[in-house]
Amino acid sequence: MEKGGDSEEKRREKAIDEWLPITSDRNAKWWYSTMHNVTAMVGAAVLSLPYAMSEMGAKSEKTSDNVFMFLSALGNVAFAYAGHNVVLEIQATIPSTEDAPSKKAMWKGVFTAYIIVALCYLPVAFIGYWVFGNGVDDNILLTLHRPTWLIATANIFVVAHVIGSYQVYAMPVFDMIEAYAVKSLKYNPSTLLRVCVRTVFVAFTLVVGMTIPFFGGLMGFFGGFALAPTSYYLPCIIWLIIKKPRQFGLSWCTNWLCIIVGVLLTLTSPIGGLWSIIKSAKTYRFYT
Repeated sequence: MEKGGDSEEKRREKAIDEWLPITSDRNAKWWYSTMHNVTAMVGAAVLSLPYAMSEMGAKSEKTSDNVFMFLSALGNVAFAYAGHNVVLEIQATIPSTEDAPSKKAMWKGVFTAYIIVALCYLPVAFIGYWVFGNGVDDNILLTLHRPTWLIATANIFVVAHVIGSYQVYAMPVFDMIEAYAVKSLKYNPSTLLRVCVRTVFVAFTLVVGMTIPFFGGLMGFFGGFALAPTSYYLPCIIWLIIKKPRQFGLSWCTNWLCIIVGVLLTLTSPIGGLWSIIKSAKTYRFYT
């Protein structure tokens, strides 16, 4: 009876692993990483880059305000360039063998993605700041008033970005909640369970987003607090521990430089972002 029970339990665990999104079969292609990186990075973040550039100049008569705005701008930039923290998750879905390791496909995909990201980011950042200067809003679409077709097109692309990037960033959360539901709470894996779990989570984040709509401040805060560690220095720390490159060599120095910059972003950017949120909250009326 015990052997039969063990066999049944193993079958159930296998079925759960095949049902959960992250532990399912690895069948992704190299261009998946390109699409996911572009989707995760190009969108809402790029809209704040002209504003971030304006906050890095002498925008206020008070020195303290300029300092806080500069720190918040650093968080905005960190947020904009933090999409590559999805790389490892995507790599885990690409088939990997000794002859064809997944890292080769990832390099190809990521290289292509960053070319596309640069082509999207640089024109908006520089031209947007060149045209509007320090008068640009934290979302450049709020500054644009014409032509109507351009504003409508940009908003459509933002919707497409949010729909796609939400799936990328939320997938680990979905996997965690669904794993808890089927493994700890013993719910049967099903499409209905997945729909219910994800709908509740999306509804919750929607309410939070409507309640706290401070675009620039939130990007500055989370860019430093949440995304800088996972994108800028934690991978470098892991690389140094695993690879143990030669001390003071190029790889060693590069990784330590990223660690130092990342830690500074984590410590300083949330301060500027929080200052921006508090400043905006003084005049904001919720749900009006």
